[in-house]
Amino acid sequence: MSETTPSTSGARPLQIDDITVIDDAKVKKAVTAAALGNAMEWFDFGVYGFVAFALGKVFFPSASPAVQTIAALGTFSVPFLVRPLGGLFFGIMGDRFGRQKVLSLTIIIMAISTFCIGLIPSYASIGIWAPILLLLCKLAQGFSVGGEYTGAAVFVAEYAPDRRRGFLGSWLDFGSIAGFVLGAGLVVLLQAILDDGPFLEWGWRVPFFIAGPLGLLGLYLRHAAEETPAFTQQLEKMEQADREAVKERPTLSFKEIFVKYRKSLLVCIGMVLVTNITYYMLLTYMPTYLSSSLGYDEQHGVMIIVVVMIGMLFVQPMVGFFSDKVGRKPFLLAGSIGLMLFSIPAFKLVGSDNMGLIFLGLLVIAVLLNCMTGVMASTLPALFPTRIRYSALASSFNIAIIVAGLTPTVAAWLVEVSNNLLLPAYYLMAAAVIGLITSYFLPETANRPMRGDTPSASNRREAKILLQQAYDHIEQTVQTVDAEIDALQAQIEALKTRRQRLIDRHPELE
Repeated sequence: MSETTPSTSGARPLQIDDITVIDDAKVKKAVTAAALGNAMEWFDFGVYGFVAFALGKVFFPSASPAVQTIAALGTFSVPFLVRPLGGLFFGIMGDRFGRQKVLSLTIIIMAISTFCIGLIPSYASIGIWAPILLLLCKLAQGFSVGGEYTGAAVFVAEYAPDRRRGFLGSWLDFGSIAGFVLGAGLVVLLQAILDDGPFLEWGWRVPFFIAGPLGLLGLYLRHAAEETPAFTQQLEKMEQADREAVKERPTLSFKEIFVKYRKSLLVCIGMVLVTNITYYMLLTYMPTYLSSSLGYDEQHGVMIIVVVMIGMLFVQPMVGFFSDKVGRKPFLLAGSIGLMLFSIPAFKLVGSDNMGLIFLGLLVIAVLLNCMTGVMASTLPALFPTRIRYSALASSFNIAIIVAGLTPTVAAWLVEVSNNLLLPAYYLMAAAVIGLITSYFLPETANRPMRGDTPSASNRREAKILLQQAYDHIEQTVQTVDAEIDALQAQIEALKTRRQRLIDRHPELE
């Protein structure tokens, strides 16, 4: 390494105390609190998708069966339009007042609105007010969910040590899948116990009532969790009236997000699109596809999906674990290529009328989905700095969710109007193109501090390893800069030589 001059930047050498050592018990508490809240969110989405046929009959009784299903799924999709508003609101609050406080608020709103769905009388009882009240409850859910997943992802990512962020972040979507399994399993149990009449009369309400105690448990865990180390450090800078920190008070500036962080914004939107289109296609639309389009009874279709989701629970943390070893980009790339190549074969297997082949087709899509969900929660928060991380991520995430959330409704409509059962596969292939483009531009974040944060470790020994890695990275960067300087100096000398030759050919220039 070449000789260096004394620093004029005012920065001091990186030391072991600059590495944040995070207590393992606090990390586990944070992951549990975030994952449980996310499980409750997707418990509702899972239940809603699995009982869409019943909701159509209860709230839209005068329509044809196909239109009933589309109307019920449409009520599911409309709340996604208000998610950006929720993301904007809770994102600003989360960057100003802390992640933990906002996550406690979102789970309260989510629990109350989900519980209230179970209380809504049928169309036969109160007429048009029944679907209106259903829509209002879904809008409240959409508003709270706008800050739920992104806030939980930020919460876990800021707690997780750099070398374990992929594994710990994967448990957030493990909670999502577990929520689906719980919701679907409950629907299967109720359908097995109850006849069609009692299920339509009151049985479908039971899963929504479960949201009450789940919400209380989630609120308790989140209230007991401490604020993240990264936000605490940012808050300390503000309290010390540091000029730079005051100048960078967290505010949501669209100009800053769309101009200064344009690449991060587009990468975030792309990753959310391909992941959530696949998510909603498999876990929300597929039960309806199996029953309405392929003619299976509702319980049969739900049972297949439940088994597939149980398999996803085992794969999810494995993807997160190995992403800490090989990186996040390979998994997003593998999932996108897989969707491009195997979507049509998978849907043909699903339509084969053979139970084993149906399961195999769904399993293929599920594993490809795991490749993306296993790394999403650890990748997205690392794209933005601490002071705007929550608001920037919530805004960009929920812009993409508007499109992804329409997946069940659009897929059902496409099949209905075209009678082509492979159109959902083409839909997934279009999403795969977005994933391929995104994976090309995605910066690798595995085993590195999140943008603008100090390195974090699980213990002192790991902190020493990270410190040495940081020194090695600095040395390599300095060597690269030195090589660039040498190359520039060679270019300057060549330009000077060319200039002198031109001067020598002019009688009046010196």
